[in-house]
Amino acid sequence: MGRKHGRKARHKHDGKHGRKAGHRHDRKHLCNAKGRIKRKRYEKELEHLQTELVKLQEWVRQKGLKVVVIFEGRDAAGKGGVIKRITERLNPRIAHVVALGTPTEREKTQWYFQRYVPHLPAAGEMVLFDRSWYNRAGVERVMGFCTDEEYEEFMRTCPEFERMLVRSGIILIKYWFSVSDEEQERRFQSRTRDTKKFWKLSPMDIESRSRWVEYSRAKDNMFRFTDIKEAPWYAVDADNKKLARLNTMRHLLETIPYEDLTPPPIELPERQSDSDYIRPPKDSMTMVPNYYA
Repeated sequence: MGRKHGRKARHKHDGKHGRKAGHRHDRKHLCNAKGRIKRKRYEKELEHLQTELVKLQEWVRQKGLKVVVIFEGRDAAGKGGVIKRITERLNPRIAHVVALGTPTEREKTQWYFQRYVPHLPAAGEMVLFDRSWYNRAGVERVMGFCTDEEYEEFMRTCPEFERMLVRSGIILIKYWFSVSDEEQERRFQSRTRDTKKFWKLSPMDIESRSRWVEYSRAKDNMFRFTDIKEAPWYAVDADNKKLARLNTMRHLLETIPYEDLTPPPIELPERQSDSDYIRPPKDSMTMVPNYYA
C-alpha cells in the first residue's frame, strides 16, 4: 500500500479524485506576477480544499484506512499554520494532532520509538504529527541531546521502522517545510514584536538561529538515510505561508485516492413540544456577565 501511494504522489498528480474535485493545476489562476495570492482567492481555494478534506476524512473512516502525516521543518516554517488549516473542518475524533513535549526521565530510558507508537492510528483514523520521531535527527543531534551512538542507531533503525509501519497498512506521508534564512529571520523578528506570538519563541528556537548551517547539514543527512521509496520526503517551499498551506493540502488530497462518501443532507426530526415545560428564570443561575452588551 505504501509503495503504491508513494508512486502516485510523486508521478501522478492528475488523479481521478483531483480532477473530480476541480483542482487547478496552473498557479496563474491564483497568483499575480509576483507570486502573491489575493486574500479572496486564497480564502476561496482554502474553502474548496477543506471541503475536499472532509470528503477524504469520510473515505478514511468508512474504508478503515490508517493515515500518518508527519510535519517537520525549520523553526518558524509555518507547520502549525498548515496543520491548523487541514484540521479546521475535520472531526477531531478522526483526525488527531500529536505534538509531544520533552520526554520524561522514564521515556528517555525506553526504546526511542516507544513513546510515539501509542499515538499511531487505528482503522478509520488520521494522525498528524507536529514534529515526530525525527527530533532525533534534527534538534537532538544539533543540540547534543543524544549521543553519536544513539543518532547512528536512529538512522539505521528509522527506515526499517517506517517500512514496518507501511507493511502493517499505515499510509505514511512526510512533509519537510523549507524556509530561507532571510524569511525565517523576518518571522523571528515579527514574533519578538507581537505579544500574541511570544509563546512561539522558545529558548530552543532562539538557539537555532545561531546554528543554521548545522541544522542544514543535519537535514541533508536525514534525507540521505530516510528518504525511502516506501515513505518518501516531500519538501514544501514555505517562504509564502498561504501558498505553502494550499500546496500541502492539495498534495495530501492527491496522495490518498478517495471518493466522495459523505452522506446526503440530514433531515432533522420535529422538535419535542415544550408546552408543558417552564424554564427556570435566569437569575436562578450564575451567569457569565454580558461584557459586550
